[in-house]
Amino acid sequence: MKGVTIYDIAKELGVSPATVSRALSGSDKVKEETRRKIAETAKRLNYTPNYLARSLKKKQSYTIALIISDVTNPFFTNVARGVEDTASRFGFNTIFCNTDEDPDKERVYVDLMLKKMVDGLVVSSCGDGRTLLPLKEKGMPVVLVDRKVGKFHWDCVVGDSEGGAYTLTRHLIEVHGHKEIAVLAGPLTISTSAERIAGYKRALIEFGLPFRSELVTAGYYKEDFGYRIAKDFLSGEKRPQACFAGNNFIAIGVVRAAQEHGLRIPEDLALVTFDDLELASLLFPFFTVAKQPAYTMGSLATQLLLERIGGEKIKENREVVLKPEIIIRRSCGCEPGKQVLSG
Repeated sequence: MKGVTIYDIAKELGVSPATVSRALSGSDKVKEETRRKIAETAKRLNYTPNYLARSLKKKQSYTIALIISDVTNPFFTNVARGVEDTASRFGFNTIFCNTDEDPDKERVYVDLMLKKMVDGLVVSSCGDGRTLLPLKEKGMPVVLVDRKVGKFHWDCVVGDSEGGAYTLTRHLIEVHGHKEIAVLAGPLTISTSAERIAGYKRALIEFGLPFRSELVTAGYYKEDFGYRIAKDFLSGEKRPQACFAGNNFIAIGVVRAAQEHGLRIPEDLALVTFDDLELASLLFPFFTVAKQPAYTMGSLATQLLLERIGGEKIKENREVVLKPEIIIRRSCGCEPGKQVLSG
């Protein structure tokens, strides 16, 4: 008999799979009434993780792998926690692989995980997909998290990068009147970078502003990239009024460069970014951010993977897109405690 999945529960109640995932994992971000309905529906439909164990072949290892690009980034740390917590709850161990945004390291880890005969992988790829070809050829269960890989039609759980970037850029234009907005993005081979630039473009078009390629630089999701590029554009005769940093590490690099130039944020340069620095924000809430639900992304990706490993005959490839919170803080020029916008 076909096991019930979180998608079946979501369809039954007309809610998102992410909401079902949060409710079943005990998250406090789900309303009590919704949590109760999900629990009742799960019971009525006989949803249980036990079908995974019953359907697994004895030769399987009860081990999955997580390949992420930068474990030092709090965003990926939270993704990893969501993966490990969910895998553990269902009786699986997790092997963590950190690529440091290096496709060569990713290739090595892919080969190693195939040799270790893990049951499946959650992958946030740092490349264009060539490193993942062996997984496709072997028919390995894979779920992509945070980043899509165009040539592979696997299940994926991602954030709304285009929508988040559009909202951040629109805020800089509409609320603060900025027209010269620099963009520091990650590699264009990574889906989140292309999507965030697309969201930036959409906001410019909406307000009748030209897209100027000289204001957009693609590089790496690293602090030193943000620092180096910001030093260059802050040294020019006509520096931009604002900057949209592709992630939190790039934003930190921009702040360093501004400080070295004796410039103040936001007085001399407004700044917005993706992904929150949660511990820092508790002490000094500064960055205006598009905060993605990293833990939920990792947890939901793992549930989708375990359904595949458990033998569920799911023909279609599933794509879950989670909206970020747009948290308005001082770095864009607003006063502390400003409103939270929806992405």
